[in-house]
Amino acid sequence: MLNFSLWQRILIIGICLVGIVIALPNAFYDRVERANDARELAARSGEPAGPDAALWPSWLPSGLVSLGLDLRGGAHLLVEVATEDVYADRLEGFWPEVRDALRALGAEVGSVRRVESGPGELRVRIGNPAGANAAVEAVRGLSQPVFSLTGGGTRDIAVSAEGDEIVVTLTAAEMAAIDERTMQQSLEIIRRRVDETGTREPTIQRQGSDRILIQVPGIGSAEELLDIIGRTARLTFHPVVGRTAGPGTGQGFDTVVYPSVDEEGIFYELERRAVVSGDQLVDAQPTFDQNGRPAVNFRFNAQGGAAFGRYTAENIGSPFAIVLDEEVISAPVIQSHIPGGTGIITGNFTVEEANQLAILLRSGALPAEITILEQRTVGPELGQDSIDAGRFAAIVAFVAVAIFMVAVYGMFGMVANVALTMNLILMMALLTLLGATLTMPGIAGIVLTIGMAVDANVLIFERIREELKSAKGPARAIQLGFDKAFSSIFDANLTTVIVAFILYMLGSGPVRGFAVTLALGIFCSFFTAIYLSRFIIATWYDRRRPKTVTV
Repeated sequence: MLNFSLWQRILIIGICLVGIVIALPNAFYDRVERANDARELAARSGEPAGPDAALWPSWLPSGLVSLGLDLRGGAHLLVEVATEDVYADRLEGFWPEVRDALRALGAEVGSVRRVESGPGELRVRIGNPAGANAAVEAVRGLSQPVFSLTGGGTRDIAVSAEGDEIVVTLTAAEMAAIDERTMQQSLEIIRRRVDETGTREPTIQRQGSDRILIQVPGIGSAEELLDIIGRTARLTFHPVVGRTAGPGTGQGFDTVVYPSVDEEGIFYELERRAVVSGDQLVDAQPTFDQNGRPAVNFRFNAQGGAAFGRYTAENIGSPFAIVLDEEVISAPVIQSHIPGGTGIITGNFTVEEANQLAILLRSGALPAEITILEQRTVGPELGQDSIDAGRFAAIVAFVAVAIFMVAVYGMFGMVANVALTMNLILMMALLTLLGATLTMPGIAGIVLTIGMAVDANVLIFERIREELKSAKGPARAIQLGFDKAFSSIFDANLTTVIVAFILYMLGSGPVRGFAVTLALGIFCSFFTAIYLSRFIIATWYDRRRPKTVTV
């Protein structure tokens, strides 16, 4: 039947109106974006919004389709994470436990001394080689099950004896688990660092076993992005042993030598094991010290605050080094007990450097060094050229299809054009609601959808022509045309959606963008062809009641 119930009419009209309202801000992209940025800045600072906020009414929807790197411009980085660096840190953490376990054996193993080790191993020399077996068993007792879904009960360390030396290495299962944890932690920290800058819709994803792809639209350059994510930002607090003449003196198994940032040519010998680390930081904010110079306030969690307070209480009058990425940025003398786990980092910072340091400390330290394999800056001019080219292609495709439909199907072709216009509007509305990122392949998907969107109307109109030839009345012919074309339209759209789903699951980046717009276009065209076109034709027929129709 061509009749629509009241609730069906309300639903169809409501979907179209909601789609128009949601998609509307994209027609005024620059104005809405500036207004959104002004309101977001005001919300962060607590100050009144600037004049740009008036560019778009606050009571209207202000969601926008996010533009990808190839459309908006921005920075592209491909980095490699040095996961093997974490192996050394892991073995370094074993040394105090190994030392204490062997010393507990007393005369059975004799003296305990750490010796030079090769990469990926920890070597300890004992004074009594006859106690090697007992030493191996004692150290082996320190091992733990590998924390991994694929660990299969394997222990984290392997222990063996070579004469009077005990050799500790990580098992293959533990190294695989460390690799996985390091990559996941690196992904999360990079994502937090990028989010702190306020950029919209970055792409941060793992590629292969040890690489991360980072694409941030809207940022000025790849160098600017590197300033945010390229530093390890490993903050630690160490007791000071003394000053040395240079990096080649003073360093031992229990001490390290780091240069001073502010004092050229000065090096500090520090205890290797940190009292407190940046992992225990819960907040860091830029501020100014008592002399009005940029600084950074920090606050530890309960565990870190307790350790920090205990150490300062026991070491009043001793220097205490604050180390960032193996450089001493400050070495103040502890003047008094510092309870509460709060403090301030001072140095020769600019306001921008203090703000950036606070961002890095809040987001956490990267667990390993990263190497830049590829970096590229996409200028906004190139992105605008892509947008203009995509817009031109879409307009040409739309006009060509619209002219063809009117020329072949007359008034029914005009109905198809209205449905095609609404199809594009609904696509933009869904992209906005889903927070999808529109890329150049995505625009290609939209242009392709324009051609595919009228396929359903063509099938319906051809079926109506066939039914009119069998001498049925106009109403019956229109109804049968829609009913008999439904199965063909459904099957064709279903197969295309399946292809889009496979592309999305197996593809990445631009391929996924194409798949998303293709799938959304299919869903929207199904609605506009089957329901909206039928609704418009039924409304026209109810009002005009023509004796004959021409398709």
